[in-house]
Amino acid sequence: MRAVRLSVITAAAAVALTAVTACTQKSGTQDDGGRVVDVTAKDDACEVSKKEFPAGHLELAVENKGSKVTEVYLLFPDDRIVAERENIGPGIKQKVTAEVKAGDYVIACKPGMKGKGIRQEVKATGGTVAKRDPKLDTAVADYRRYVQEQADETLPRVETFVKAIKAGDVPAAKKAYAISRLGWERTEPVAESFGDIDPKVDVREDGLEDGQKWTGWHRLEKALWKDGKIGTEEKTLADRLLTDLQDWQKRVGTAAITPTSMANGAKELLDEVAQGKVTGEEDRYAHTDLVDFKGNVEGAQKAYELLKPVASKNDPALAKELDKQFAALEELLDKYRTDKTSYDFVSYDKVGKDDRKELSDAVNALAEPLSKLAAAVVK
Repeated sequence: MRAVRLSVITAAAAVALTAVTACTQKSGTQDDGGRVVDVTAKDDACEVSKKEFPAGHLELAVENKGSKVTEVYLLFPDDRIVAERENIGPGIKQKVTAEVKAGDYVIACKPGMKGKGIRQEVKATGGTVAKRDPKLDTAVADYRRYVQEQADETLPRVETFVKAIKAGDVPAAKKAYAISRLGWERTEPVAESFGDIDPKVDVREDGLEDGQKWTGWHRLEKALWKDGKIGTEEKTLADRLLTDLQDWQKRVGTAAITPTSMANGAKELLDEVAQGKVTGEEDRYAHTDLVDFKGNVEGAQKAYELLKPVASKNDPALAKELDKQFAALEELLDKYRTDKTSYDFVSYDKVGKDDRKELSDAVNALAEPLSKLAAAVVK
């Protein structure tokens, strides 16, 4: 679970986006056709080098000159997300690229990663979005089916989890908890694009906004593992979790999915692992982090495999490296499985510091080439 997003992407947002992270890069120093916008994020300002640019390919060259970790978003006026980059530390430069149609947009910086951020209204004029390889349309269609299948498979698992909670059966609820999250974890970037659902079902206690009531999986996780009991409130929250996920199941088919959002989503899933699962923060009471870890990796690999026919043609060396790193990470994860035919893993509190570092190194080794997938897809 990442920081709560600002908005929801719907099917109406027919926009291809790419977010590529880099620690250092040049921006706007050469002839870029007006398509590079420098964004300087400060603690009290969000400065942009231009407020009008041609439609089509757009690059946001971001630099955080503030003292706080920030996020930068390219938004439609109604807060639907076009592109984003989270967790930009002080002094860090990053690059966000997107394909935008003519129209009004907002660039928002969120110092401290809270609230609606500091905003600048901008505009894309004229221009066209380039046509894409038909193989990428096939990839998008296949991935859309995959996402829907994951949502459909999640509901019966959640129903089992909820049934155990409502029966007051703590052991049964604990057993059902981790597997009930698997479909969500595999498709988390798409799931989180529905900004009004994610904070209800997957927020951790330290991720709550001011005044937000804590609901969802992690609230129930705490009750089961830390409190060791199920009360009336937990039973009510279990019903709400099921209702919210039924809403997600119905709406997931309307999410805007593009080749570059698939590629970026794969990288975001690895970021999820690095920022929450490897550290043990995600399932801090249940210690089932490795199940979530596995789900994130599987989801990233699914997106990559669907994009591979185009990526391997455009950048065969990258595809070869991704195949190698995915295999290495899968092999490493298998060391922690207690049953090779299921999603049973050792409790993460039993995984030592050196082993966690080994897992982290493997994630980073995959994340670096995976950050180049979007560029390979649109090359």
